[in-house]
Order: sequence, then structure tokens, then C-alpha cells
Amino acid sequence: MSTWVNEHCVSFFQLFCIRVVKTGRIPQHIAFIMDGNRRYAKKYSVKCATGHSKGFDKLSETLRWCLDLGVPEVTVYAFSIENFKRSEEEVNDLMDLARDKFQKLLNEIDQINEWGVRLHVAGRLSMLPKDLQAMVAKAMLVTRHNNKLRLNIAYAYTGRDEISRAASHIVDGVASDQLTADDIDAHLVSQSLELTEPELLVRTSGEVRLSDFMLWQVSNTVLYFTEVLWPEFTIWNLLAAIIHFQRHALPLKLEETFSETQKNFLDKLEISRLQQLEKMTLG
Repeated sequence: MSTWVNEHCVSFFQLFCIRVVKTGRIPQHIAFIMDGNRRYAKKYSVKCATGHSKGFDKLSETLRWCLDLGVPEVTVYAFSIENFKRSEEEVNDLMDLARDKFQKLLNEIDQINEWGVRLHVAGRLSMLPKDLQAMVAKAMLVTRHNNKLRLNIAYAYTGRDEISRAASHIVDGVASDQLTADDIDAHLVSQSLELTEPELLVRTSGEVRLSDFMLWQVSNTVLYFTEVLWPEFTIWNLLAAIIHFQRHALPLKLEETFSETQKNFLDKLEISRLQQLEKMTLG
């Protein structure tokens, strides 16, 4: 049975190589477009659901590698809004896989908290089945104080939808006199989004598109594309991506500051999101 973080997936030699790579700058946020699960299933003549399950197993390994590397934030593109257009059987299989994995996370919550993993699911959660909404919301609430690694899962997500929802929050903020037109700038929009800017984005399976993922956030992100299918992604692929990042990364940016009005708006937006999650847990 696979867990959310694989404890036993790094050899002594791999750990040595991790330490060598860590002598350089390690990205503080890595995003993954986990592409290739269906092609993996076709390659090995197994059911599509098996390919997606193998993809989750690879995510658990990758989280272990990221913890060992000291990466504090990981974002994965798990399910696009566009994926609802796939066959009913495949969509149902993906929802069942999500139910199984989120239930497993809740069952293993003491271990998850020991690892310090905070879970955040970004996307239009109202599109998910009610029981899955409740599981996702509970998982987010019970891990929200963990601070060693933040795992963002983009589920029922597209970048354009995320931007439009952020814009809607800002419009509501102006309408309710929380903000003025002068308060609206690129930094406020960035902070109103659900996902933060990654320093490195990795896409597997040979595709070289963003597929509507984190469109606002990737303006200065180092992009790394690899031919390997996601279920066959290895620690060597990850280390190669980080070495690529070390060669091409921009200098670290200074943190931007907020006005008091902007800060109050963002604080209220965070409270509102927490309240929505608490409602979801009630089903």
C-alpha cells in the first residue's frame, strides 16, 4: 500500500548525490506537470486506472526526494477542468483514486503531521463530488499548521479559471469598499491567487506546453521538459532538472510589501477560504 510520502526510496549513493546538488541553490518551489500516466498504461498494456495509480506512487517518491533536498514547496497538476471531458469511466476512476488517497491521508494524519507536510488543493472544488469535497477540505484543515513541506495539488484546475476567480475576489473587494482602484496592482493579483510562483517547473512525457497551468505565476520560472513518462520519473531526472535550474535561475527577488488596505483584504480572503473549507467538511 502506497503512502503520501515514500520513506524508503533513496539509496546511500543517491543521498550522496543529493548532498552534492545541495551545494548549489535549491529551488524553493518546484511545480510538476505529471504527464504520461495514460501513455504508461498503454505502453505496458494495463488499465488506465493502473497508470494513474502508478502516477500517485511516483508522487509519493518525489515528495520524499524533495524533503531530502530541502524543497519547501511542491505543486502538482493532478486534474484539469478539461479532464472532465474524458470518458465517464476514466473520470470516475480518477475520482475513486482521489477518494482512496485522501482517505488514506486522513488515516495516516499523525505520520503526515510528523513529516510536516501541509496539503493545499487548488481549483474549483465545487466541481468535485460532495463526499470528495469533504475529504479534501478536511485534509487541508488538519494539515494547515505544518510547515516543512507544502504540497499544492491543482485539482479541477486551470490557470485561466484561477485568474478569473482571483479577479472576481478583487472586484468584490472594491464593491465592498475593502479596496480602491489604486490598491489593484500585479502583486495584489499574485497574492489573490491560490498558487504561488514556482522557481522551477518540470513537465514529463515530452510535451512542451503549459496546458493552462499556473499561467500568471510562471513569468520568471525556469522550465524543464523531459521525455520520461511520469510513472517512470526517477531521482536522476529530478536532479538533472535542478542542475538545469541552477544554470538558468534568475537572482532571488526582494519581497514586495503591501499597503495596510491590501493586507487587510488578503487576510479577509484567507479567512473566507477557511470558512468555505469548514462548510465543505459538513458535506
